[in-house]
Amino acid sequence: MSTIKKLVIFGATGNTGLATVSKAIEQGFEVTAFVRDSSKLPSDLKVNSTVIGDVTNGEDVDKAVEGQDAVIIVLGTRTDLGPTTVMSDGARNIVASMKKFGVKRISVCISAFLFWEPEKIPPPVMNIHQDHLRMEKVIKESELDWIILCPPHIDNGDGKGNYKLVKESGVGPKISKHDLGDSLIKVLLTDEYLNSRIGLGY
Repeated sequence: MSTIKKLVIFGATGNTGLATVSKAIEQGFEVTAFVRDSSKLPSDLKVNSTVIGDVTNGEDVDKAVEGQDAVIIVLGTRTDLGPTTVMSDGARNIVASMKKFGVKRISVCISAFLFWEPEKIPPPVMNIHQDHLRMEKVIKESELDWIILCPPHIDNGDGKGNYKLVKESGVGPKISKHDLGDSLIKVLLTDEYLNSRIGLGY
């Protein structure tokens, strides 16, 4: 595995995205933040570069992926629970750019619902879950060095640093956004979790 120094984070201004950016800067990585609105990136987060764009636009994504060592996806829809293909379309563009520029390693935040039986998924989140399933398929079929993190409820706690990572199993019931951000970086730096879905929690 080559040394990872440069990271691009898609979904950088979301709740988990900001925590991930902060952790990456804290750990000394060169961070590129991919955002739709740069004003949502706090001025105290000193990223190395910002790419303003739409993840569903392949040319925008290319600008962010070129020259990177690894990619982190923390895309979401905030409070919009309606039908969407933004996350899976975005993942498809990111995978295409990674192949184009020879970037191999990617960690992706999806959801612990991937471990649930379909009939137990809460109806209000079913639209999001359906796009998460499409996103998972894109990542699994990418032939990249991928890791899918499947967090339970994400809270705003400070983070304990003592979270567990378990292959192909939920841990739950919650995880701090700061620990989730840390884990999205941590799994990139080892071969231990490659091509696996990972549950996490305390």
